[in-house]
Amino acid sequence: MRSGLNTGDSAWVLVSFAMVLLMTPGLALFYGGMVRAKNLVSVLYMSFVSIAVVSVVWFLYGYGLAFGDDVGGAGLIGWGRWQFLKTTPSVLRGVIPEYVFSMFQLVFAIITLALISGSVANRVRLGPWMVFGVVWVTLVYLPVAHWVFSKGGWINRWGALDFAGGLVVELNSGIAGLALALVLGPGLRFRREGPPEPKNIPLVMAGMGLLWFGWFGFNGGSALTDGALAANAVVNTMMCGCVAMLVWMLLERARFGQFSRLGGTTGALAGLVAITPACGYVNLLGATVLGIVVAVVCTYAVEVKTSAGYDDTLDVVGIHGAGGIVGVVLLGFFATGKYGSPTAGLAYGGSISLLGKQIVAILAVGCYSFVITYVIGKAVDVLLAFRPSAREEAEGLDTELRIG
Repeated sequence: MRSGLNTGDSAWVLVSFAMVLLMTPGLALFYGGMVRAKNLVSVLYMSFVSIAVVSVVWFLYGYGLAFGDDVGGAGLIGWGRWQFLKTTPSVLRGVIPEYVFSMFQLVFAIITLALISGSVANRVRLGPWMVFGVVWVTLVYLPVAHWVFSKGGWINRWGALDFAGGLVVELNSGIAGLALALVLGPGLRFRREGPPEPKNIPLVMAGMGLLWFGWFGFNGGSALTDGALAANAVVNTMMCGCVAMLVWMLLERARFGQFSRLGGTTGALAGLVAITPACGYVNLLGATVLGIVVAVVCTYAVEVKTSAGYDDTLDVVGIHGAGGIVGVVLLGFFATGKYGSPTAGLAYGGSISLLGKQIVAILAVGCYSFVITYVIGKAVDVLLAFRPSAREEAEGLDTELRIG
């Protein structure tokens, strides 16, 4: 390898890749514990199959579209850099092998697609889901990743901040989940008066444990270095998750007089979502404020579906969509202008322009994701019957899989 290689940074990003990959099986367990037994294997399978579907797309052309040289200077899409097909492990991107960088970015795309499955759990067929995954990653994830993560992307060049995927992963999956939930309509047993109770709390908590573990690679690895920036991201991730968990539990106690079976776990997840775009740019005070705010916002956001009538089965919209918005917006206030942050927020003497850019970025990604996802979902439903029949849905989707 060339002399520019930094072995410490490379090792950290490689380990982070493995940690983030583990998040998708963790998500499968987390989702699986919240559905009825007749749909458990189907829900698990949707997350696992996302690994294969997205990886093949990424190897063939996905990395080139997301991180290739910008086409025409507009910041909309990349081209070239088909690294998996023609390069060698010795080629560097900065001070780490391009293979390592590209694999780390791959696992972000994988879990984004897997997250969407939670909004329509129990009512999608596996084959059409795989087709949807290929098209959605191509038309939605890859352009948005280029906008935000690539140096040539228009959101990146404009100066809006997203350290580890609040726009690309969290908001994108939440809004896409909303669009797909509207396409397919509510499940047969959707209840406006309240959400169903999770069926296997130990499975949910085991999944959450893997997610929390992986999140340190998700956020810390996004520093692409093993130094102070990664340390700041990891510490803020821990603080925000813990604060949000405790605040969520206190809110439940105040509102309902008791703790719920799932509340603390959901609160921790909301905190991890909110800190994702901000972890490298804020300090511990900012992480604490984010944890408090996101717990309050998401406590109510998860209840909107019962009054609005859309079936966001496992609260992808209420946690990832709303939590991602909280994290991206509050960066406009609490970005320190130090560590990895090129711009300070209002609380640290910055101008209101950063807050404006954060809001515009939310609107741009949200509108694009919603419209394109809705069109893709409709097309797949018309052509391939995305949703199973009422009889199949009532029997449970595990019957679609041959389980011996």
